Amino acid sequence: MAGYDRAAAIAYAHRWAFARNLAFGVFDEIGGDCANFTSQCLYAGGGVMNMAENGWYYRNMRDRSPSWTGVFFLNRFLVGNAGPGPYAEARPLEGARPGDVFLMAFVEGIFTHSGLVVAVQSPDPSGILIAAHTIDSDNRPLSTYAYEEVRILHILGTR
Repeated sequence: MAGYDRAAAIAYAHRWAFARNLAFGVFDEIGGDCANFTSQCLYAGGGVMNMAENGWYYRNMRDRSPSWTGVFFLNRFLVGNAGPGPYAEARPLEGARPGDVFLMAFVEGIFTHSGLVVAVQSPDPSGILIAAHTIDSDNRPLSTYAYEEVRILHILGTR
């Protein structure tokens, strides 16, 4: 089992929060770049993709898994992954740690936005700072979003 380097994932998030790493394409005009950015951060922290048919990988714009660029599929992959790549468990907001993933629903139960937790100053939404794409953000308090529901995916490691 490989580790998950939270510091590397966070450093990547800070580096690319307001820019695009063209090695991973740009999805701003085709649904948003948030899950792509989140996946890049996770990859920077773990270095292992899952190349299976229902895995988590990016080769190019035409050859990528739905879980690399889609919030719904990223959530499903991370909490269900028993193979290579990152894996996670859902936790309450109070369980957020730097390097974890957040998912937001603007309509209850339908998660459509994701990003990386980059700092936790306190367990309430104003003290959880995030980085994300689509509306590019870094060190943005979670409380500044008008979400209906938020989920934290605590990254347990990388296989």
